[in-house]
Amino acid sequence: MFNHLLSLLIWLPVVGAIPVLLAGSARPNLARWLSLLVAVLAFVASLFLLVQYNPGGAAMQLVESHLWIASWGVHYGLAVDGISVALIVMTTFVGILVIAGAWEVIQDKPHQYMAAMLILEGLLIGVFCATDALLFYALFEAILIPMFILIGIWGGPRRVYATLKFFIYTFFGSVFMLIALLYLYQKAGTFDIATLAALPLTMKEQSWVFFAFLIAFAIKVPMVPVHTWLPDAHVEAPTGGSVVLAAVMLKVGTYGMLRFILPIVPDAGAHFAWLIIVLSLIAIVYIGYVALVQEDMKKLVAYSSVAHMGFVTLGIFIAFMLVREQGNTDMALLGMQGAMIQMISHGFVSGAMFTCIGVMYDRLHTRQIKDYGGLINVMPWFGFFYVLFAMANCGLPGTSGFVGEFMVILSSFSANPWIALFAAFTLIIGAGYTLWLVKRVLWGEITNPHVAEMKEINARETFVLGAFAAAVLALGIWPQPLVHLMDGSVAQLVQQLAIHKI
Repeated sequence: MFNHLLSLLIWLPVVGAIPVLLAGSARPNLARWLSLLVAVLAFVASLFLLVQYNPGGAAMQLVESHLWIASWGVHYGLAVDGISVALIVMTTFVGILVIAGAWEVIQDKPHQYMAAMLILEGLLIGVFCATDALLFYALFEAILIPMFILIGIWGGPRRVYATLKFFIYTFFGSVFMLIALLYLYQKAGTFDIATLAALPLTMKEQSWVFFAFLIAFAIKVPMVPVHTWLPDAHVEAPTGGSVVLAAVMLKVGTYGMLRFILPIVPDAGAHFAWLIIVLSLIAIVYIGYVALVQEDMKKLVAYSSVAHMGFVTLGIFIAFMLVREQGNTDMALLGMQGAMIQMISHGFVSGAMFTCIGVMYDRLHTRQIKDYGGLINVMPWFGFFYVLFAMANCGLPGTSGFVGEFMVILSSFSANPWIALFAAFTLIIGAGYTLWLVKRVLWGEITNPHVAEMKEINARETFVLGAFAAAVLALGIWPQPLVHLMDGSVAQLVQQLAIHKI
């Protein structure tokens, strides 16, 4: 089984979606229980990755390779490193919570909703372990389909507009990625990512390929200025769609940067690192102010996601500056580790925040901040979880939100104190919009009579929020296991930054 563990992880949710669909709308509870069973089995299988993976080795492990398209030399190639393992475990963990969270909420075609979630989970796992560029591209595109369906069928009033905008933006970026991959294939005669990483390229070639990849992955992250699809998609998506989009799908963009930009075009990456750093700082500071004025809770958290993902791209590309200009590999390693931890942390924190908004929306059917107030008086346990996740969103020490951001700021200070100053400024802005949100929603007197009728969270909601809380606190208090898991892989990425192809 362990020889094909990665294939099992990909295809178990995808194939498991078939009996869920066959259960039909006539047996919704059967569809729910089947989907939960498949999600739990996928999570258990992902835990075997932790057992089988050796963190001490930097090489890709659990390798699977089968000829897929012989005429093009395309392989069904799978393998993982520490970063992949962390992202896959997070994906399967969130998958269980999304299925459980939608248990009573989705009443219209629940079998189709659950099946779409399972298929999306399998495709995302495939993205995180593909070692063939064309396979990566196919899965990179395929994840759009179930998310398109989730927003388009179970979304809000403007779901058609949101789905089209989401699809057009991301598909547009993917076209440039495909062009870059075809050019590299023409040069190397293969789509194998490791072979492409060893391909000698001139600075001009690297520059064109860099921007082709950047457009595709920047839209997925999303980075400023191609971020405007995200708030609309979040606002119109069902709660589960928002959770998966924020917790997992955004990570596909930064993961793509690690797999393609860093090893294949390192010189162009170093040359244009200043551009990514500037765009990251704009996301961190400016988008924080945009979040501050939002009246819709989902939009506020969506914009905060753009700001927090700015830390990930900053940590990745500040490492270029530290290695190439200062030769400081230790601080580059710290920044890169911080970016990876921030990716995982953001998955838990943003997923939890969107789940909390979903809990409130299910009861009051509004996301407008002004319609709430005094919620802590009728939902004290919910208030406990909401404040905890809000503190993590601010980057409070002891929560997962602090660890990655602190490491990135520390490495940024070694590169340039001004960069660190602007990056640290987000802690103030983040506290501003998050605490103001908490104040208006939880504290004060109840002014809306419908708020007074809201019921405390039930056992199912407590389980989902409790699981998110456990992950946020565990990573915040004891990040060492995650750091150890990814240490060898991150060290190899930093070594790749020093490689010159020209």
